This record gives sequence, structure tokens and C-alpha cells, in this order.
Amino acid sequence: MRILGVSAFYHDSAAALVEDGQIVAAAQEERFTRRKHDPAFPAGAVRYCLTESGCRMADIDHVVFYDKPFLKFERLLETYLATVPGGFRSFRAAIPVWVKEKLFQKKGLRRKLGEIAGSKSWDGSLLFSEHHVAHAASAFFASPYRSAAVLTMDGVGEWCTTSLGHGSGERLDLLREIHFPHSLGLLYSAFTYYTGFKVNSGEYKIMGLAPYGQPRFAQTIFDHLIDLKEDGSFWLDQRYFDYCTGLTMTSPAFHELFGGEPRKPDTPLTQREMDLAASIQAVTEEAVLRLAKFARQETGERQLCLAGGVALNCVANGRILREGTFDDIWVQPAAGDAGGAVGAALAVWHQYLGKRRTPNGGDMMRGAYLGPAYSQGEIEQRLSAAGAVYSIMPESELISTTVDALTEEKAVGWMQGRMEFGPRALGNRSILGDPRSPRMQKMLNLKVKYRESFRPFAPSIRREDLSDWFDLSTDSPYMLLVAGVRDDKRVPPNQDEDALFGIERLNVPRSKVPAVTHVDYSARVQTVHRETNQRYWGLLTAFKERTGCPILVNTSFNVRGEPIVCSPEDAYRCFMGTEIELLIIGNAVLRKEDQPCALKRDYREEFELD
Repeated sequence: MRILGVSAFYHDSAAALVEDGQIVAAAQEERFTRRKHDPAFPAGAVRYCLTESGCRMADIDHVVFYDKPFLKFERLLETYLATVPGGFRSFRAAIPVWVKEKLFQKKGLRRKLGEIAGSKSWDGSLLFSEHHVAHAASAFFASPYRSAAVLTMDGVGEWCTTSLGHGSGERLDLLREIHFPHSLGLLYSAFTYYTGFKVNSGEYKIMGLAPYGQPRFAQTIFDHLIDLKEDGSFWLDQRYFDYCTGLTMTSPAFHELFGGEPRKPDTPLTQREMDLAASIQAVTEEAVLRLAKFARQETGERQLCLAGGVALNCVANGRILREGTFDDIWVQPAAGDAGGAVGAALAVWHQYLGKRRTPNGGDMMRGAYLGPAYSQGEIEQRLSAAGAVYSIMPESELISTTVDALTEEKAVGWMQGRMEFGPRALGNRSILGDPRSPRMQKMLNLKVKYRESFRPFAPSIRREDLSDWFDLSTDSPYMLLVAGVRDDKRVPPNQDEDALFGIERLNVPRSKVPAVTHVDYSARVQTVHRETNQRYWGLLTAFKERTGCPILVNTSFNVRGEPIVCSPEDAYRCFMGTEIELLIIGNAVLRKEDQPCALKRDYREEFELD
């Protein structure tokens, strides 16, 4: 039995294939089109899933779409009618697309699937899941738990923005919902917009910027923007927002409340933006904590599953764990809309078809390594066609060469095995660095990633070494939990450093691994497990044997505005357009100084900034 899940037409389109209850393939469309957050029908991702499974569209038993278009259209109409005449501009902008395409999405989907099948229209079983059901299913059915509380939080699906559910065995029930326009995701995105970053892309930047500021606006947010109840339910005062009636996120009342117009993108950041980031992060964490406590009370469960875009806020996730409300939490690694493709397919398998869950001792995401892989022969053929100069090494020599480069403070591009599903690189499509280097964070941001200097990097650490370095005792394989660096690994600031404020604190070393320690002594931890990624685990082991440190800087293999690399050609282009000095693809080793000068390029202007 094969079920193809599809998410599309908003952002982060994706496809996932579930075969006899197992997730065999999943990928975002952006990785194939090279357009970040691509919302288009995921033709490339669907073709990949079929190829990975060795089947055709004719072999697919059900295709399921991750939300219900008519319910979304109902929200659009009701929102317009409730805000007449204020909502006319946004209604006028949206209605032509709906009338032309989205109201006939079923027909359009069949046509797109038919193109892949080589016919005018695919006539198989086409199903539709509610958006937050897909999120909840992606969290619970893919988790390692037999029963759990389930929280989903995002911008908006059809109507729902937040849901509380309970999963047990093959049963998943949504018990409570909060509806549009009241949304934690949209509240956070309003501050993303107001501080000059791109909505649905820059939310990570707000989270990274927050530790540089003070939450001096938090009470203002509580007093004016959000009425947050003890059970985590909330209400947003729409006078301060424009997403219902206009074409932006915030209203003039919002601007007046916070003392000015939104920051223009790519203008200098001030302490005000840092304080705004700290404030909305504090408010979001408080709301998420209250929701989690209510979920524990309502369901009686000791495990929690999370999905939806807000679940990518790994600082809030870490707070839930530290508070001890739940014994353990599991976050869907593709928690945003891309993961809806997985959830919709799993919902069909378990809820529509009534199939039982088969415990396998872990989660179903296979380390999130669900994307394309390339054989050694393919790698060599593709690199040769691109004009690359490379040598082939056995694994032991390859790892030793990589450790040599890392200890020399070089940036290393590392591409191995199957591509990750979700927004994080987890050791298969990564740029690596030495975490002990006090210059690595700045160098990677400015010379390799071409992004804002304040943004932190994550540590990859062998799972067995975790408790020696971080205040975390649970697995974090998907880089979705933030934890503190252990006290004995911290470096206290001197008197002059302690007096610094805001962005001035950026270059102060704060631990024995300064490149992965944020200004508040926190880190977004990835635990690496030998069972799911043996070669990456082996590299960490070799680095530890050489240096005594079992940690590497791990950031996604891309530059700002570019999707994570998928193919050897993508990796080579990025290598040749940045200051990455060594590239490892499979067993192929490429040194920058050996490459043809004619193939070098300026990558900084290649992609639209995020």
C-alpha cells in the first residue's frame, strides 16, 4: 500500500511517500527548483519519491493533500465580510487566484499528477486532510510514543492556528482549537516583519537576535496585543495588526505603540530591534509553556509531541523540557508546512485505513535522512561533468583529511548519503567548522554563509558525550532543543567584557567551544547517533581523538537565500562561490586551490535574500 502526501501552494511545498506504514521518502520542492520556500506544486519532490520507491503514479493507492481548500476559502470570505470595507484590498489581491486556481484545486492536482503519470489527468484516489490534523499526525504518528499529548501551533491552516490533541495507539483526537485571527505564529511573524526581516523565513533570526536584547517590551505586548489566559488560550487585539484587512503584518497603531515605522530590510540593527526580539520571544515562550501545562493537565500524558511552524522555536522547546511538565518531548523535524505531507499520508494510513502502528524502538523519521542520495559512481560522473578536480580516498583517509582541515580552522563542505527532510542540516548536507575557534562564528557568517553576523551556529555532538558538555539529558537528533553549556565548560567574561551590551557582546568567547555558544551561554544542540549516521559519528569520534572535543560546528550547506544543496552539482557551485576551503562528497575530496579559476563565481548575488 503506497500513500503519497503532498503539501503545496503556500510555502515550503513538499512530497512524502508512505509505504505499508513506513516513511520511505520525503523532500521539499525547493531543493530541486533551487527557489527557497518554493510554494509550487512539488513535481520534483513527487518524482523523487516515486524513484526512491521504484514505482510509478499508477502504483500509488492514495494521494492526500495537506489541507482543505474550501475551508480556507470560507475563512477568506468570512474575514472579508467581518472587516468590510477594511479588508477589500487583501480580498481583491487574493480572489483572482482563488477563482482561477484554488477553488478548482482538486482538478488542478489531478492535472499535475497526470503530467507526472504521462497522461492528462490522474484518476486515482485523491483525499484531503485538514491542515492541523496533518500537523498533529506528523508529530504523533511519526513519534516513538504509544501515547502522548499533541500540540500544533502555526500561523494558520484553514481556520485553526493552535490545537491540543491526544494520541493513543492508532487514534488521534484533536480536543481543543484556537482559530484565526488569533495566532501565535502570526504574532511572532508580525515582529519578524516589524524588525525588518522576511515573514515565513526570518523568524529564526528573531530567535537568534533575542539574547542580545532585554525584554523591555514584553509587558507592553501583554497589555495591548495579547490577552493570554492561564490555560494558554489567547486573544489578539486586531487593532494592532494588518494581516486580516491589509497586505502587511502590522498596523499604524502597532507602529505608534512601539515608537516608529518598521525597520527597512538590511539597514543597521539597533538595540531597539534586539529588545523587540527578546520581548516577543519571552511572550511566545510564556504562551507555549502555558499551553504545554494545560496539555499535561488535560490529557494526563507524560510525553508531548509538537508540530507546526512555532514548534521550530527550539528555545521554547528547551524551556518546556527544563520546566519538567513532561518527561520527554518529540518535535517533528519538518514541523512546518513541508511536514504536512508526511502527516497527511500517515493520517490516511492510520485513521482513514485503520492500520496499526508498528513500534520499532525509535521514531519513524530515520534521522530525517529521507531525501536523495547519490552513489559514488554518480558523484564522480557529475563532478567530472562540472569540471571539478577531485581525488578519491578510502573512509579512514577521508576522515583524517577532514579533521586536518578542521583543526586548521578551515570551512569544510560535507555532503554524504541521503539529504535531510526539514529546515535543518544534520550532517549530510552541512558546512562544518572547529567549535574551539573564536573566529569561526564570524568567519562562517560573513565569508561563507553571507548572512548577518549575529546569527548563532549549532553544535553537533556524539550522543554519548552530551552530558559532559551541555545541560541536556535527552536525545536531540533534529537540532530542535536549546540547552545551556555546562558551567565547567563556560568562560566567565572579564570586567570589561561584562560591561558590554547588545551586539557588542558578539565576539566575546563564552566557553571552550565559542563558535557554538550563544551570548546567553546556550546552544541549539544536535545529538549524533552511530545507528543513524555512522560516517558523521565517525568524523566526530576522530575529531575528539585528535582534539579532546567531540563537537563540530554544523550549519546548513547553503548561503543566505539559497535552499540547502541537494546534488553534487549544487554542492560544487556553492563551494566555488564561497570561501569554503575543502569539499567532501561521498569519498571525493576537493580542495579549493586545485579547482579551475574559470569556475569560481561570486555567489553573494546569486539568490534573493531571505
